[in-house]
Amino acid sequence: MDSCVFCRIVAGELPASKVFEDEATIAFMDLQSVNPGHLLVVVKPHRANIYELDDELAAAVFRTTTRMAKALKAVTGCQGVTLFQANEKAGAQTVFHFHIHVLPRWEHDGLALAWPAKNPPREALEEMAGKLRAAL
Repeated sequence: MDSCVFCRIVAGELPASKVFEDEATIAFMDLQSVNPGHLLVVVKPHRANIYELDDELAAAVFRTTTRMAKALKAVTGCQGVTLFQANEKAGAQTVFHFHIHVLPRWEHDGLALAWPAKNPPREALEEMAGKLRAAL
């Protein structure tokens, strides 16, 4: 896709500070880093979101993500790692090519990931679980 920034990075048309690359994925430093070491793991074929991944590509991207998290821990000495992956506009996706943010974290680093817990009753949880099982 000519207008996709990640496709252009994969094709070598745009510069990126590459950390890792294999046949299915590429990992590079995020230009809009939250903390030093913040990187992105991107699938090479254009897939807009998680719904477009097959099992093979999903396994490949998580394999690379795991490797990157371990490398970040070893290199930065971070106290933790946050993985962030968003799908569709309502899910906070801004670049519509599947990718996972790998963020090295330290206590009090200023990054807040919080959502309003709604604490549904067990019955509602069981009902939703049943619907999801049926969809599988």
